[in-house]
Amino acid sequence: MAEKTIFQKIADREIPADIIYEDDQCLCFRDIAPQAPVHLLLVPKKLITRIGETETSDQSLLGHLLSRIRFISEQEGLSADGFRVVINNGKHGGEAVPHLHLHLLAGRQLVWPPG
Repeated sequence: MAEKTIFQKIADREIPADIIYEDDQCLCFRDIAPQAPVHLLLVPKKLITRIGETETSDQSLLGHLLSRIRFISEQEGLSADGFRVVINNGKHGGEAVPHLHLHLLAGRQLVWPPG
């Protein structure tokens, strides 16, 4: 059996995190190395290695994650000024943890292009 990802360990409460939202499909917590004043990570409890490896059966979960971004942004008071959602995929995409996760960044003017 492969070793758990850090996100699986957080979901299983083996590693502490500042969890701000959780339901039966996902959890959201503050990033420990924030890249913006607000940097949250939304992680599905189901291990999906990366967005580029999703399957048709993941469609409902992916939609749930996006709907939770809206809910969490409202809960955290981020909707008025705006926010950015980022999903990294693979080495060149900046992926650091092989477990699909959405970054929600806010709290300052974000520039484009992001790279």
